[in-house]
Amino acid sequence: MSIRFPLPEGIADSVAHALAEDIGSGDVTARLVDEQTVGRARVIAREPAVICGRAWVDEVFRQVDPRVQIQWQVDEGDRVVADQRLFTLHGPARALLTGERSALNFLQTLSGTATTVSAYVDAVAGTGARIVDTRKTLPGLRRAQKYAVLCGGGHNHRIGLYDGILIKENHIAAAGGIAAAIAQARALNAGVPLMTEAETLDEARIAIAENVDLLLVDDFDHDMLREAVRLTRAHRAAGGVTLIEYSGGATLQNLRPYAEAGVDRIAIGSLTKHLRAVDLSMRFED
Repeated sequence: MSIRFPLPEGIADSVAHALAEDIGSGDVTARLVDEQTVGRARVIAREPAVICGRAWVDEVFRQVDPRVQIQWQVDEGDRVVADQRLFTLHGPARALLTGERSALNFLQTLSGTATTVSAYVDAVAGTGARIVDTRKTLPGLRRAQKYAVLCGGGHNHRIGLYDGILIKENHIAAAGGIAAAIAQARALNAGVPLMTEAETLDEARIAIAENVDLLLVDDFDHDMLREAVRLTRAHRAAGGVTLIEYSGGATLQNLRPYAEAGVDRIAIGSLTKHLRAVDLSMRFED
């Protein structure tokens, strides 16, 4: 089986930091096991999940002891059921014990993100709306979590402050209005997408007239949202490019009506901010 999504940079460094944090000067408890002992272990999911994090698991054991062999039974993005085997480990028993927690930490965290995303994606199925992430990520794990969003069927917003201009309410206030903020952004010639937030229909009309790449409507009620969708669709029919994204009040329980209003995207900060790890377990076999 192969990895189906482009891997982010920095996996080896993230793993090295995690191992240094966990192992420190050495795994004292693993010394209870003779260094010549060879072990075999299986890792299972204790609950339904969408799997993400294979490359991090592989890298953990590569750095701990490259003699460890991993046989995967699942691929990235696969949906699994409770008690399903995910992979089998074979190699020096000390290495299996030492790498266990770091490997499972990565796998349970990233699978937790992917599993959450998949629930949101399922909730808007058939509407044409895409679920996208935000920059509300765990420090140091942004690229990993955004990769997990892809595994769960979602889409990435900008990665950071460098690959897109996103004009928000504080930028608008500091610039003296949304039109002035957009004009100043265009003057930068930054070569990145130009996106702007709107808190009123008047701001939305200005942004659409300025043909920004993406209009983010923040906490619009359903009547305002439908009007903003109508305006953006009319604009695109006339040759404009502006897409519309809803953000603010969408939850898994109330998500569907926002998608059915006709937005192109729905941004959900809780995909990566309100994290619940998947329950996994590793057990040695005879």
